[in-house]
Amino acid sequence: MFVAVSAPAAYAQSPRVPRPPVPKDTLHTDLNEVVVSASRVEESFLQSPVTVEKLNPRAIRLSAAPSFFDAIENLKGVQVITPSLGFKVINARGFTNTTNVRFAQLVDGVDNQAPHIGGPIGNVLGPSDLDILNVEVVPGTAAALYGLNAINGLANFTTKNPFTYEGLSVRQQTGVNHLNDPNVKTFGEKGGSSTSYSETSVRYAKVLLADKLAFKVNATYLRAFDWIANDQTDINGQGNATTGLFGADNPARDPVSSYGNESSDRSTLTLGGKQYSVARTGYNERDLVDYNIRTLKADAALHYRFRPGVELAYTYRVAGFDNVYQRSNRFRLQDYHLQQHALTLTTPVVQARAYLTQENTGHSYNLRSMGENIDRSYKPDATWNADYTSAWNATAGGASVAAAHATARQAADAGRLQPGTEAFNQRLSQLQNINNWDQGAALRVQAKLLHGETQVNIAEALRRSGKSLTDKLDLLAGADHRTYLVVPDGNYFVNPEPGKDALGDNLTYSKTGGFVQAGGRLFQEKIRLTATLRVDKNDYFNVKFNPRFTAVYSPTQRQNFRLSYQSGYRFPSLFEGFSNVNSGQVKRIGGLRVMSDGVFENSYTRASIDAFNNQVTAAVNANTSSQTTAQKRAAAILANQGTLQKNPYTYMKPEYIKSLEVGYKAAFGEGGRLLVDVDFYYNSYRDFIAQVEAYVPIGTANAANSPLRDPQQANYLPITADNSLNAVATALNTRATQARYRLWTNSRSQVYNYGGSAGLRYNLAGGYLLGTNATYTRLDRTENGDGLEDGFNTPRWIYNVSLANENAYRNFGFGLNFRHQVSYYSQTFLVNGDVPAYSTLDAQLSYQLPAAPQVRLKLGASNVLNQYYVSYLGGPSVGGLYYLTVTYGL
Repeated sequence: MFVAVSAPAAYAQSPRVPRPPVPKDTLHTDLNEVVVSASRVEESFLQSPVTVEKLNPRAIRLSAAPSFFDAIENLKGVQVITPSLGFKVINARGFTNTTNVRFAQLVDGVDNQAPHIGGPIGNVLGPSDLDILNVEVVPGTAAALYGLNAINGLANFTTKNPFTYEGLSVRQQTGVNHLNDPNVKTFGEKGGSSTSYSETSVRYAKVLLADKLAFKVNATYLRAFDWIANDQTDINGQGNATTGLFGADNPARDPVSSYGNESSDRSTLTLGGKQYSVARTGYNERDLVDYNIRTLKADAALHYRFRPGVELAYTYRVAGFDNVYQRSNRFRLQDYHLQQHALTLTTPVVQARAYLTQENTGHSYNLRSMGENIDRSYKPDATWNADYTSAWNATAGGASVAAAHATARQAADAGRLQPGTEAFNQRLSQLQNINNWDQGAALRVQAKLLHGETQVNIAEALRRSGKSLTDKLDLLAGADHRTYLVVPDGNYFVNPEPGKDALGDNLTYSKTGGFVQAGGRLFQEKIRLTATLRVDKNDYFNVKFNPRFTAVYSPTQRQNFRLSYQSGYRFPSLFEGFSNVNSGQVKRIGGLRVMSDGVFENSYTRASIDAFNNQVTAAVNANTSSQTTAQKRAAAILANQGTLQKNPYTYMKPEYIKSLEVGYKAAFGEGGRLLVDVDFYYNSYRDFIAQVEAYVPIGTANAANSPLRDPQQANYLPITADNSLNAVATALNTRATQARYRLWTNSRSQVYNYGGSAGLRYNLAGGYLLGTNATYTRLDRTENGDGLEDGFNTPRWIYNVSLANENAYRNFGFGLNFRHQVSYYSQTFLVNGDVPAYSTLDAQLSYQLPAAPQVRLKLGASNVLNQYYVSYLGGPSVGGLYYLTVTYGL
């Protein structure tokens, strides 16, 4: 739904200050509506200097989406992906990923990210549909003003003030999903032909002490069965191409949604004089995950109003939930807890807030590590490989090569734990509590985020103090500080510098910044110019400066042209900077020198190692001489060692973006019935924070005693001028003499992308609202491309068309929204490939009881045609969700 700008009171509650009714046949644009996210001060929605999309109460009510958060997907310029029914990720303008590290999400100005993830977990710590007032989305860099790594955009959710919105409200949403989903039917008693969905929300607000004191409380409980990921596409389809084994015959098959058969779970076995890549059998995702979702969240706020315009508020939010999350691997988040304390002071001159967010990952676990270690816990790799080899040798003489592999796998899998059995479930529970991904799968992180900020409207302060300052000049300044604090768990995080500060062994990571913004309105306020300068100092990095310049030309109040230029930095998240985790015999380490000193200088890229080993295998298999296999291998290593490439990457720097945007927004017709909004942007990125896999050759004498958990203790074969490359090549041809790393670093590419969006919204007679928008996003070019830049992962075109009426006939209303996005190429560390195009139709029919206007019914569906789709590769198949919502408010 394109933004609807008239803002009558929400039906669920009555504000204390009455508002004039809006005629049903002339629901018009309120030309005086304001936004705050674009410039951190109230300003005209039409005259915003950058693109801002807005959902107000009317737009939320008319939406056919199950929640206000789902409705964001229909705004122009916005892309949403779905790792889980309870975890949607918002992004804009390209380079989308499932962690949302480039897009900030605020609630009343408070960042609601999970600290160690570096991004929010959907809306689990956000407001309920009963408490949301409006949503503002800035689809484009906002780093110059916010400094929250918001280089792709920002969303700010504004909740209802208890002084204005009193009373009791209850909302019950009941529905079904997974209709005709073959993935659910395979669950038998767990699923069936459909599954239930239920969300219950309650809000209560009250004003006390003669309009001086007010409070509100909210609670929401969600239960559902999650969308299922079951992509059986083979990632390693060419794993045995040199022996002609493909498809189901490929013994190194690695389906996308299967775990325990990845690269680290494969061995090169010499069978019948040839070398084959053979993977462990692995488990499908649905074998490892309880797809039941449970989310319980609540918040309470106490507001004290000293006088009109001066208010102090304390807010407490808490959430406990289960769902699925994806980074490079997929995770089951289970018994995950977040809580937040926030204190906010608002005056006409000063806005200040401080907040503390606490995170505990509970009993969450890594699905890949779970699959790998269930396999290894019943039979180690060496034993499994020996059983496989023995069975193959016993069978090969009387069967085809493919049949021999199938028989060998069956023999090696003897005793393998079977999904659904008591023994399997006990082992899964056991590994869920082992916090070492080479042996178990636990995700055990306790982290905190402490943030303080203040903003001063200097121009307003001067005017209030009696200074003769024209009201056509604006001057704003702000400062903020943030510290992340992590309790080292010995697996996911360690403290590389214990005792460096008063917090002892806890890992800390801090940033301090500030900005100054000056602006003026010229030529009868037809031109508005603004300049902003931000400065940030992050631990381990030098001071960084971000400028922003904007201009708005308004020939009339209803027509506005805008232009902006700005830059932005994104500093590494906790995981990117400090990770220290073993995963499938590959160690993931943060890209800060304090974490990975020595690894970059002594490693070779995995891409070149894979190519080298493929060449060695092909040469051995093609060699028909009488040489022994060891002799053939030695000759192949010598002939192909030139393929190996030293790691050219080094320690991390912040990402950097430069962005130019132009736009036009205008309202036409009586009351502004027609709203037109068009924007175009051009971005330049450099120093993308990305991952590279690189392996360090280690000396054979100490290889067995060189754990990856401490890379500095490995017996490296150093890369020096007098070092024998043949010794390095021999070490890199054998897993036992490799220290394997996945390193966070920066791409050396300079990347350009551009795009734009256009939206029309028309209020027709009789209260009908027609809207349409289109978003175009394109990767322009990559200079000095090294292939390490983050995947663009964005469709070139996204379209939305909507039609709605809140009272079409005798208290009946409806809403329709059709959305289409084209196919796009997705590139992640989990899987690469094309995401198919898809279309969805959302629909809702509403009814407000004449005898009880405080009761409203809404029967609706998202993806009403139940056409299953995936929003990104590796993610779940999303089908229709059909619901009935009953809302009661006093």
